[in-house]
Amino acid sequence: MLQDRYDLAFRLYPYERAADQDAQDPVRHPAVIVGAGPVGLTMALDLGLQGIPVVLLDDHEGVGQGSKAICFAKRTLEIAQRHGFGQALVNTGVTWNLGKVFHDDHQVFEFDLQPEDGHRCPAFINLQQPYFEKTVVDRIAQARAEGAPIQLRGRNRVDGIEQRDDHVVMQISTPDGPYRLEADWLLACDGAASPLRKMVGADFTGRVFEDSFLIADIRMSADFPTERWFWFEPHFKSGASALLHKQPDDVWRVDFQIGWDVDRKEELKDSKIRKRLDAMLGPKVDYELVWSSIYTFQCRRIQKFRHNRVIFAGDSAHQVSPFGARGANSGIQDADNLGWKLGRVIRSESPEQFLDSYHDERSLAADENILNSTRSTDFITPKSPTSHLFRNAVLDLAQSCEFARPMVNSGRLSLPCHYKSALNGVDALPHGPKASAPGSPCPDAPLSAGYVLDHLGACFVLLVLGGSAPALSEPAWSGPARSVPAELRLVSVPDDALTPLLRARYLGDAPQAVYLIRPDQHVTARWAAFNSAQIENALKIATGKDLECPS
Repeated sequence: MLQDRYDLAFRLYPYERAADQDAQDPVRHPAVIVGAGPVGLTMALDLGLQGIPVVLLDDHEGVGQGSKAICFAKRTLEIAQRHGFGQALVNTGVTWNLGKVFHDDHQVFEFDLQPEDGHRCPAFINLQQPYFEKTVVDRIAQARAEGAPIQLRGRNRVDGIEQRDDHVVMQISTPDGPYRLEADWLLACDGAASPLRKMVGADFTGRVFEDSFLIADIRMSADFPTERWFWFEPHFKSGASALLHKQPDDVWRVDFQIGWDVDRKEELKDSKIRKRLDAMLGPKVDYELVWSSIYTFQCRRIQKFRHNRVIFAGDSAHQVSPFGARGANSGIQDADNLGWKLGRVIRSESPEQFLDSYHDERSLAADENILNSTRSTDFITPKSPTSHLFRNAVLDLAQSCEFARPMVNSGRLSLPCHYKSALNGVDALPHGPKASAPGSPCPDAPLSAGYVLDHLGACFVLLVLGGSAPALSEPAWSGPARSVPAELRLVSVPDDALTPLLRARYLGDAPQAVYLIRPDQHVTARWAAFNSAQIENALKIATGKDLECPS
């Protein structure tokens, strides 16, 4: 079953000669994306669903074997749900909420990643990256059948770029020879080794940690629970630390910390990997090696996410150590942040400098991820006898003392960023819940039917909760035409439809609340009562129209 799925996933967009290759002059496209990983595919789908023509180039013809990312967080699943493929991911993935931490042969403590009810999506699913990519490609095919202008071009490698004032010229290699292509905007989603990053001269800055980790994906039928298990100094002596958790099709991910000065070629031999696995699993467990690799922890990013008409997202913009599931999840949030902003600029609804807010917000998120990832790495891989002694003292205390447990760090798991952004408006809801303050991603909550995120869509929404809403009629607005702004959709939830969890997450003790929510479902402003002038001003700030030069 597993190999069949990988084979199905491999050639998802086989090379076909495009009409652009026969054009006398380079053809210009509004948006070209380089790299068909999870981030590039999600970006292409986002733009295509907005009706923006987009070309996605990849130097392969589909996903390869082996899985880099496997943990997809609730925020990623919520974004996927809005784009029409979230439930497919949940149906295929392995859902888990519980994690356990061990030191040597005893459990230190356990934690629940989703201790509260009332969310459509689980805290995490485990799903091999090829499965994720196959699911997005299937959704793109469906969107194309419905008219979304998305092109996927396999075996189209970008060999060089030239930036002009208002576009980028690309030199592309294909099996039929080279051709040139132009893009108003070029989106670099081409991974950690990003050739495009090198082409614009954008170097990574940050830390590379001197340690090595061996990944082994194995297929086995085992009665281990569907949980995340992490060992510090495991009793089975297969590494300085170890991680075990389950993926679909009876595949399990195992990570071993094996040290810096190792012979990687030797460590990747099947016999060497099996020796470590046998010590961990015991001699009676049968398994099949599916994929293996060795990696180092890196916590780095580029200085600027936007270089004129070239914009970086995902691993091409930032790298973090994999414990914590911050790589692919933060990349998907990059795409979610950039997609609606770029759409507005392409449609001339916001000025070009509005795109600078993408760097401002997502570099903040990258710094937050790098900080948490660095702390995790320092705890997992202490670099001095003193830090090692401190780490083990914390682990010993955590078994019986609750105050020590927050200090145990086996990889702080991915959470969405709360933006401290120039696009945020006022917070005029006294004592409003912190979880839904401006800059925060909208927390999900059940309604009398469905969930609140299902009603927000991918546009600007004015969410009115509680009370009556006579002010939502058109005469209440202050604009010249006294009409609701065209880009704003009104969603009203009356008193009798407010569930206790919805009240707790959005109103607190207030009888009514009014929220302005962005297309990426981050809160931009909130009030205790409707005021059209304040709403219009907040909308102007959130769409970058205050950046426009006065006429």
